[in-house]
Order: sequence, then structure tokens, then C-alpha cells
Amino acid sequence: MASDLQRKKTSIVFGAMDVNSDGFLERADFEALTDRWVGIRGADGEDRLREIMMSWWDALRSASDRDRDDKVTMDEVLSVVSNLGTMLDLVVATAESMFAAVDEDGDGAVSAPEYARMIHAWTGDDAPTDGVFARLDLDGDGSISKSEFVGHWVEFWAGDDADAPGTHVFGEV
Repeated sequence: MASDLQRKKTSIVFGAMDVNSDGFLERADFEALTDRWVGIRGADGEDRLREIMMSWWDALRSASDRDRDDKVTMDEVLSVVSNLGTMLDLVVATAESMFAAVDEDGDGAVSAPEYARMIHAWTGDDAPTDGVFARLDLDGDGSISKSEFVGHWVEFWAGDDADAPGTHVFGEV
């Protein structure tokens, strides 16, 4: 069973992904989220971003959609979240794909502006990201490396430590 913190974190991401606010996730939500992200960052790399986001939808649907109705409810997501600690290979693979999406210029690091565009795409608003970015930049070099990003992603999805930097990978919790 998912902890209260895991429920809270998952609820934040679920709410952001449920673009039409109908209470479940479906392919159209991921397409709309991708459209929003492309609109923020421009068409450069659009095909790759779409591929990554749709493969995330396919993985989520495959792991969570128990009744196979092509809709994923919050409860279905939470049932998977509570077991992610035993599926770290899937979490890491998703993290690596998302890193490729966020690292717009392909330099192997996520800059503060790249991170801000990701958060803006997820939330649909211009919430300040400097404080969270600084927390995620563990070595203070001004960017988030792939290994930092993957570690944070794993902490977010499979962790249960409110103080872990990864708890805030999608913004303040």
C-alpha cells in the first residue's frame, strides 16, 4: 500500500497529467501534455519528445490499467507505485527516457532553464523553480547530470523520504 507521502507525490503528478481533469489518464492526456511541452520549448526535438511521452503512456497503461479500458485511475497508479521498489529497472528506464526529453540540447545535463520548461509543461504555470533546481543539483555545478536525474526520479517514484531531494523532482511537494 502506498504511503501518505507517495499518495501526495503521485496525486501531484496525476493531476498534472490529467490534462482534461476527468479523473483518469488516457492517451489523449499524454498527447495534450506533449503538445503543451512542445509549445513551451518549440518544435526542435518534437518527434523524440512525442516518442518518449507516448512510450511513457504505454508503460503506464501496461503496468496500471488492470481492467484494460485504456484509462488509468489514481487508484490503479497507486497500486503500481506501492510496488515500484521491486521494479527499479522500469523506474530507471523511464528516468533515462525522461532525461533525454528534458535535456533539450543533448549535452548530457539538464540546465535550470530546461528544468523550468519541464515543470512549466507539467504544471501549466510559471511557478518559480530556482529553489527546487538548487536542491536537485547535488554537486552544485549548475546542472543536473543524468545520474542525479535518475537518482531523483527513483526517489520520487519509489522513495518515501520527505527530505530526499528527489521528492521534489516535479516541484515542491
